[in-house]
Amino acid sequence: MTSYLVRRVLLIIPTIFLASMLVFFVVRLIPGNIIDLMLAEHDVSASVEMDREMIKKALGMDVPIHVQYGRWVSNIVVRGDLGKSLWSSRPVVEDITAKIPITFELGVLALMVALIIAFPIGIYSAIRQDTWGDYIGRTFAILCIAVPGFWLGTLIIVFPSIWWGWSPPISLIRFPEDPMGNLAQFIVPAVVLGMALSGVTMRMTRTMMLEVLRQDYIRTAWAKGLKERVVVIRHALKNALIPVVTLIGLQLPVLVGGTVIIEQIFSLPGMGRLIVEATFDRDYPMITGVMLFFAIAVMLINLFIDLTYAYFDPRVHYR
Repeated sequence: MTSYLVRRVLLIIPTIFLASMLVFFVVRLIPGNIIDLMLAEHDVSASVEMDREMIKKALGMDVPIHVQYGRWVSNIVVRGDLGKSLWSSRPVVEDITAKIPITFELGVLALMVALIIAFPIGIYSAIRQDTWGDYIGRTFAILCIAVPGFWLGTLIIVFPSIWWGWSPPISLIRFPEDPMGNLAQFIVPAVVLGMALSGVTMRMTRTMMLEVLRQDYIRTAWAKGLKERVVVIRHALKNALIPVVTLIGLQLPVLVGGTVIIEQIFSLPGMGRLIVEATFDRDYPMITGVMLFFAIAVMLINLFIDLTYAYFDPRVHYR
């Protein structure tokens, strides 16, 4: 296990390097220029070349882009420095560190909601195949997949505010200050974000449970007179979850990306909202820093998912 883990971590390093290169160069292809935005911010004509050159030099953009990338990478490797915001001059690491708990809480709650919905309904649909409960569960799963999260989130904000005068809090309620208020603020966006993941997971859980329930060893368990709960949970569920875990690992990057939209809709000042604002401002160090963090998070999540296979399948051994 240790040697496998070391190899996987070493493989992550070149992947991070390629991801950093891609992010650094692609964000500079975004239409618009931060220098023009800064000149417009100060009501200075964009044609004043002296001002443009001064801003370029101050921002470190007076050298070729490959030199900028070399400086950026060397600062990360040597000092762990992702640079400073071009607008606020605050270190990018500080802004990311402040936003991580918000996005992490939203992602964890969304995953919990998705699994709480998906597993019971998927298992019930499998063991009660072709009953009304199965039809309702499958219809609900398709509905979760088909309904866009941003559309549902917008409806949740608009219609309750019109009908009942309710709208989500605009300012963040921090967990240490008001735990229940914090959970109440996060539960609605978590449900919206987790619904799409729950629909796909629900269908996969049902499919794999149906396949496992037809295996010979399950028939033997039934023949021995074991209770349904024992057969389903102890013998069938663990083997059925192996492909489901793989699916969850593939869906988690989508979940991470979904926080960008949901945080913007529900005014949650997390990583998703940070990158949207940085993109509008053409704050290149902030954009590259956040995207690099997301890339590393996805790689580590996939590594964790791979390691869980050994728990669900005793035939899997990492060496």
